[in-house]
Amino acid sequence: MPIFEKARELAVIHSSAAVIGWDQETYLPPAAAKYRADQLAWLSSRAHELATSEAWKNDLEAAEAADAGTDFKLTANLRELRREFDRATKLPVELVARDSVASSLAKHAWADARERSDFSSFAPHLETLLGIAREKAELWGYANEPYDALLEGYERGTSTAAVAGLFDAMRPSVREIAARAVENSAAHAPVLPAGPYPVAAQQNFNARVAEAIGFDFQAGRIDTTTHPFCTTLGPRDVRLTTRYMESDFTSSLFGVLHEAGHGLYEQGLSAADFGLPSGSAVSLGIHESQSRLWENHVGRSRTFWEKWYPAAQESFPQLAEFPLEKFLRYLWRAEFSPIRVEADEATYDLHILLRFELERRMVSGSLKVADVPAAWNELFRDLFGFAPKDDQHGCLQDIHWSMGGLGYFATYTLGNINSAQLFAAARQDPAVAAAIDQADYLPLLGWLRKSVHSHGATLDPPELIRQATGSAPTTDAYLAHLKSRYL
Repeated sequence: MPIFEKARELAVIHSSAAVIGWDQETYLPPAAAKYRADQLAWLSSRAHELATSEAWKNDLEAAEAADAGTDFKLTANLRELRREFDRATKLPVELVARDSVASSLAKHAWADARERSDFSSFAPHLETLLGIAREKAELWGYANEPYDALLEGYERGTSTAAVAGLFDAMRPSVREIAARAVENSAAHAPVLPAGPYPVAAQQNFNARVAEAIGFDFQAGRIDTTTHPFCTTLGPRDVRLTTRYMESDFTSSLFGVLHEAGHGLYEQGLSAADFGLPSGSAVSLGIHESQSRLWENHVGRSRTFWEKWYPAAQESFPQLAEFPLEKFLRYLWRAEFSPIRVEADEATYDLHILLRFELERRMVSGSLKVADVPAAWNELFRDLFGFAPKDDQHGCLQDIHWSMGGLGYFATYTLGNINSAQLFAAARQDPAVAAAIDQADYLPLLGWLRKSVHSHGATLDPPELIRQATGSAPTTDAYLAHLKSRYL
């Protein structure tokens, strides 16, 4: 079908951009940043021109006219290509290129600003990206506020008001769980034996764990970056990254488990359908459910560590006299940390509530860029009881804004909610539950392959959750999980 051939051609362009984008985040010399921005801008412009061309439109319309509606996957692919086309054609090529250049330059400016804890040097880049985000929102259109249009790009079929309502309803329970968990941990959480935990030993241990849960190293790898991420460079080419602390090996390990969850999803999508909606992830809320499931429901469980703690003790000799029970209490500790990626389950969602609220205000224009650090610190103090010591530990800690990822953060908590509901549903299968209880996670991966990964983007997120679990998305399983583990 001609439209599918064009979609696959578009995927070649996007995957080529992903390769040099990955290189930008891992090995690119700093002096090469400007030309790399030009390369990415050229590729993004060519991709946008193809995806909004008259030829694309004609082929799509012809395929839609010929669709008899008897092939679910075919119809779903055409529906999603139509959705993407209608959204893409509202953006001029000039804006797409300008956005690519701005984000490429901003990422390097952010890394430097973060290192020096100097928000003022990043502020002009954020101002530019906010302006572009508002332009895109106006072109896309929205029901109630500009943030709706940005959120739709990450979690289709939802609205800012719906997410805000969900978060507002969760806030009292999450704050109570967090406060009680932190209080309990202060009295009982032990301290991890002192490092150093050599980076090479961490890399070896992390790779063994990732492979054991099903990550295919013939189709992926792990590298080192400032901010952990997962990216897909093509079918059977999934790249994970993490960062290392020699004082605590669990930081890089849970970074790998988290990103491996994303990677397992990408490796579970149809390679034959790469470039089509049926071979693509459906949303960030579903994507994040996979990373959170493996990081928290598996990686922080007693069963997991009953199997893996002896191997950890071999890799890190200072753990030899540190009993498993103390180690588990260390993993299940809760404390109010200023850093989102280091936050425990009990307090994590408070970080998302903060970012969601500030982003809405930034996009609407009610919060000026120059006032972001003060607003961040004020809201952080309200949620956590103290303010970050500097911008590096506050509003500069995340890469997302420098990538132009406004509208992204809400999907982390949506992912937490989905992960708990999916994990509870998977355990309803006796064979899966029995394997999990023996720290054998391949049947769980098989269940996710069938229930989530195989659908690609042919179902909207709420329908995918309903089919996989038997009910619409709900916070019940997630809040029950937090209460069980921390209270």
